[in-house]
Amino acid sequence: MSLRRWLRGFAWICVLPMVPLAIPAIAGAAGDLVYVGTYTGHGSQGIYAFRFDPAGGGSVSLGLAAETENPSFLAVDPKGRFLYAVNETGAFQGQPTGTISVFGIDRGTGRLDLRQQVASLGRDPAHLSLDKTGRYLLVANYSGGNIAVFPIGGDGRLGPRSAFVQHAGSSVNPERQAGPHPHSIQVTPGNRSVLVTDLGLDKLLVYRFDAKKGSLTPDEPGSVRLDPGAGPRHIAFAPSGKFVYAVNEMASTVAVFAYDPGPGTLVRKQTVPTLPEGYPGKNTAAEIAVDAKGRFLYASNRGDDSIVVFGIDAGSGTLTLVERVPSGGRTPRHFVIDPTGAWLFAANQGSDNIQMFKIDPASGRLTATSGALKVVAPVCVLVVPAR
Repeated sequence: MSLRRWLRGFAWICVLPMVPLAIPAIAGAAGDLVYVGTYTGHGSQGIYAFRFDPAGGGSVSLGLAAETENPSFLAVDPKGRFLYAVNETGAFQGQPTGTISVFGIDRGTGRLDLRQQVASLGRDPAHLSLDKTGRYLLVANYSGGNIAVFPIGGDGRLGPRSAFVQHAGSSVNPERQAGPHPHSIQVTPGNRSVLVTDLGLDKLLVYRFDAKKGSLTPDEPGSVRLDPGAGPRHIAFAPSGKFVYAVNEMASTVAVFAYDPGPGTLVRKQTVPTLPEGYPGKNTAAEIAVDAKGRFLYASNRGDDSIVVFGIDAGSGTLTLVERVPSGGRTPRHFVIDPTGAWLFAANQGSDNIQMFKIDPASGRLTATSGALKVVAPVCVLVVPAR
């Protein structure tokens, strides 16, 4: 059994009661909407919603927003009208593929109205994102070993694919890297290229993106190789667009790259560990994010169960350790920084809770609140700001 599947099962059997959030709640329809994607089964039914006040830190549970299977990654359109979710499954309408679900967002109640479900064109989709225009959706199919692009209509629905690329090859770990496993897909800040992390190939692949046609063309040199067995998972960009950061799941490291958007080239500058020196246990790194000002980078560890904070050198993009703090639960698969930059939500899959942290704007350091939001098997958090 792969570690990915083992961790999913682990989340289902390790359930502890959590203390309710000990900060003021909010009333009515004011505040941001927070959506939580989960692995369904054993008490979870789909996507859950909260109302959140970024000024005071208060939150109110809105309950189940939509019942849907394994919505393990979420994205929202630029105007906050539609929510997109991958359904991390291996079959849809009798075909070996996962699905993409399109929902309309009710800003008043937080409820999600299912508008469409389409095949993701590969098994177990793990990640999706939108291009900078909001006109295309990109998806990475982990077990299918491929990526695809779909045009988005004015009603939020997806049209027939505009691009599809099947990856091929393997790397050094026979259990987890016997074939390609794209784990994330994102456009660059200028919307000119698409970067894909392939955990199975130990590669960060670069495609030229045509925002008029939604097409993908392999760029030259087309990819950069990570250390053997690194297992690149997710990426984050510096706001300047000059640096790219890749969190390596299997090696528990962060790789720093200089990025030249003209030729689309990546040059590695640094690799730093996410774990404390001499850490004896098993660990897989998971999520990565850079704050809006490009001063701090955050990454999560599953095993050490921590969020690590790095300072970013503005000139070189290189990282210096600031601190490492407990994630407030077990198996922090995902986290997100809210649009104000003041709060970090850590989704602890293995302990069924989302721990909230206050971010110090000067140092980047995290301070945990006195409670946690309770959600069974949370694996993705999305904040939709109030209009």
